[in-house]
Amino acid sequence: MPRTAEDVENYLLKLGRPFEKAEGSSEEAGTMTFVVKTQGGPPFAIRVSPPIVAVNAAIGPVPKDASHQLPLFRRLLELNAGDLMHAAYGIEEDQIVLSAALALENLDTNELEATLADMDVALVQHTAELAGTARSK
Repeated sequence: MPRTAEDVENYLLKLGRPFEKAEGSSEEAGTMTFVVKTQGGPPFAIRVSPPIVAVNAAIGPVPKDASHQLPLFRRLLELNAGDLMHAAYGIEEDQIVLSAALALENLDTNELEATLADMDVALVQHTAELAGTARSK
């Protein structure tokens, strides 16, 4: 049986993750966005748009000064290669984001939990360091 946004909602409830449905989401169209609260970090946006479930968290702006960008981008790549299992850092519209993409068709509670846990740990361990790297030379 194909998975739906309702399944993702039930997984979030089962995991005890507080969330709200984003305004403008359309269950009739099969898409839904959930805003999941985190402990002290930015919220996760979970967008269910078959056949994908995308999980994103905005970390902060990309520094405008190229001398700050190079060390930051290098560090993001190092973290992608060494610290993250299910997610990756990237840049979207001049914002640093932490994101993951999951196949909706075979998504289960364990896979969603592992992805969210990976992102939770990354936010706790990396955010202060990345902010410092973005500001220093």
